Amino acid sequence: MRKIYVAAHVYVILGLISGLYYRELTKAENFTGDSQLGVVHTHILALGMLFFLIVLALEKLFTLTDGKLFTAFFWVYNAGLALTVGMMLLRGTMVVLGHQPGAALDGISGLGHVTITLGLIFFFINLGKCLPVKTEEATLSSDRTSS
Repeated sequence: MRKIYVAAHVYVILGLISGLYYRELTKAENFTGDSQLGVVHTHILALGMLFFLIVLALEKLFTLTDGKLFTAFFWVYNAGLALTVGMMLLRGTMVVLGHQPGAALDGISGLGHVTITLGLIFFFINLGKCLPVKTEEATLSSDRTSS
């Protein structure tokens, strides 16, 4: 559980710092247009902090860390989020500074999204296996007690 909490904590710090970076860089460059920097902090806070707080609650309920795919989910998801957010920061910074980002950044960003998706697949498979299974015997027993 501590690892999940630390991940959420790190993401809240990174989310707040990225919001500050966006504000200060655009102010210093007198930039008033649109760039990906404006949404980096919300991506980090939602896909990082909020997501891992939800995972923490699910861990408490279903002991997700006992599942075989939890470690794969945790590291693959975090790697994908780091790559995606890193590319958003790079691309946004380039736009604010007046440079044209190339197609290679789009490809690398796409790899980040694919990696996040793979992590989510691991997460949902792991979650499904950690959920309690309602057996026929338990169903019959609950039917008798409700009558």
